[in-house]
Amino acid sequence: MALSSDKALLCLAGGPAKTLSSPMPSGASLEVSPPPRIPIPHTRRSTDEAWTHHTSGCSSPAATSRLTGGGESSGTSAPPVAHCLHQGYSSRTLRSWQGVAPISPANLVYPLFVTHEADGCEEIPSMPGQCRYGYRRVVSEVERLVHEGLRAVLLFGVVPQSVKDSTGSWADCPESPVVLALQLLSASAVIRSISTLLVADVCLCEYTDHGHCGLLNPHGRIANTQSIQRLAEVSLAYVKAGADVIAPSDMMDGRVAAIKQLLKSEGYEHIPVMSYSSKFASCFYGPFRDAAGSAPGFGDRKGYQLPPGSRGLAIRASVRDADEGADFLMVKPAGVYLDVIREVRNRTTLPIAAYQVSGEYAMLYFGAQHGAFDLKTAVLETITSIQRAGADIVISYFTPQLLKWLKEQ
Repeated sequence: MALSSDKALLCLAGGPAKTLSSPMPSGASLEVSPPPRIPIPHTRRSTDEAWTHHTSGCSSPAATSRLTGGGESSGTSAPPVAHCLHQGYSSRTLRSWQGVAPISPANLVYPLFVTHEADGCEEIPSMPGQCRYGYRRVVSEVERLVHEGLRAVLLFGVVPQSVKDSTGSWADCPESPVVLALQLLSASAVIRSISTLLVADVCLCEYTDHGHCGLLNPHGRIANTQSIQRLAEVSLAYVKAGADVIAPSDMMDGRVAAIKQLLKSEGYEHIPVMSYSSKFASCFYGPFRDAAGSAPGFGDRKGYQLPPGSRGLAIRASVRDADEGADFLMVKPAGVYLDVIREVRNRTTLPIAAYQVSGEYAMLYFGAQHGAFDLKTAVLETITSIQRAGADIVISYFTPQLLKWLKEQ
C-alpha cells in the first residue's frame, strides 16, 4: 500500500512510519523523532592519530573514526585501505611501473644547424652549448654522438643573406648545406652501421629573402599552390641526397599530399613524412631564428602558423595531415602545448613527435645557470611530462646531455 503524504513526511524526517487513524486537527503539532547521527570522519588529528607513510597505517572503512554521542572522536583516523597509495611507488622499480616508460635514445632526435662553411663551428649565443656546424664538420659531430647512443638527427640549413632570393633556390641547389651534409652523412659507415636516421627539415624561411615559409604572390601574401610545389621539389632533392625522413615545417595547406605524390612518382614512396602538423605561432622560436637567420623580413607568420589558443585548429591540422598520408605527426612547441599533444594522441594511432624548441631550451639552461633548479632534474621532468601527454618521439637540443644521463642511470 502506498504511504499517505503524512506517512511519507515522517519517513523522510527519519522517524518511524506511523499509521494515522484520522487527519490531524488544525493547529495540532506533530512530534517527529530526530534522525540518527550519520558517522563522519574526524578530521582533527592528534600526534598519536597521525597517518603514517606505511601500509600498516591504513585500515578498513569499518575501523575509521566515528563521532560519539558527545562529539568526541574514538579510535584512529587512518585512511581506508583503498586510499593508500604509497606502497605502489615505495621503491625505484615500483616507481618505474607507474606512468610512462623512461625515455630511451631511440625516442630522441637531435636538431642540428648546418652551414655552407665546410669546417665551421660557431656557438649560438642565445643557445649556449649549441653550434652552427659546417656541412663537413657536422659529420664528425654526429659520429661522436652515435657512439653515445644517438639514433636520429634533424637538419636545418643556414645560408648567408647574400644568396637568398624569392624562391629559396639555395634550399636544394647543389651547394645547399643540407644537400652537402646529407651526402656526407649518408656515406658515413659509422652513422649507417646502426641505421641512424637522417631527418631533413623542409621549409623556405631560411632561404628566402623575405623570410617567410612559402612563396609570395605580388601582393605579399602566401601563394599556397606554388609553395607546396616548391616544397615538394626541395623534399625530393633531400631524399636524393640521402635523407631518410622528410619533415615539412612550413604549415602550408596540402603540402603533405604534394610531397607524398612527388616522391611516389619519382620512385621514393618508401620515404616517410614527419609533418609539423600542429605548429603554433610562438614566441619560443626566438633563439632558433637567431641561429638559422630565418626571421621574417616583414610581418609575421600568424596567417599560416596556428594561433596559440586554437586547440580545435590544432586537432584539425593534425587530422588533415594524417589523412594526406603523413607517417608521423608533430606538436611544436612541446612544453606549453601538452594539452594539444594529448588531444592529438586521443584522435590518432600515428606516432607523435613533440619539439622542445629553442626557447624552452634557453629557459631551462639559463634558469639552471642562475640557480633556479638543477638542470638534469628539470630537463628529465619536462621530457617525462611530454611523454606523459602522449608523445612517442622527443626532439630536443638537450639530446647530447640526455644520452649521457641515460647511460649514468
